[in-house]
Amino acid sequence: MSGETNLTTLIKNMTPALNPGEYVFCHTHNIAGIDVNEMIGLFKEAEAVTIILKKETADKLQLQYDYVAAWITLTVHSSLEAVSLTAAFSKALADEGISCNVVAAFYHDHIFVNVQDADRAIVVLKALAAGA
Repeated sequence: MSGETNLTTLIKNMTPALNPGEYVFCHTHNIAGIDVNEMIGLFKEAEAVTIILKKETADKLQLQYDYVAAWITLTVHSSLEAVSLTAAFSKALADEGISCNVVAAFYHDHIFVNVQDADRAIVVLKALAAGA
C-alpha cells in the first residue's frame, strides 16, 4: 500500500502520537561503534552522518548534541507523494512559535519538537486535524 495522498483526509486522520522519551540529533564521521538498532534515524550528509537517538543512548556513547526533542508520529499512512501535509502542520506549529524538524519515512511523518513544546504541539496538531 502506497499511502494516502488526499490532503484533507491526511490532516483529518493524522492522529499525532507522542512517543515516550527524549531524542537528540548527533553528528559523527564514524558510526562503527553505534548499534543500528538503537538509531531512530540516520542521514548521510557531506559534512558528517546525522543520527537521531534516544538522549540516554547518546549520553552513554558520549555523543554531543545541542537540541533535546520530543518525537511525535503522525499515525496516518501518508504517501511519500502527498502534497502539502508538511506545509500544513509546520505552518500550524510555526503560528504557535513551535519549531519542528520533520522526517518522512515510508509509512508515517515524524515530527521532532523541542521537548518543552511537546504538549503544546500535540494540542496544535489535534486542533488542525479537528478543523479539517
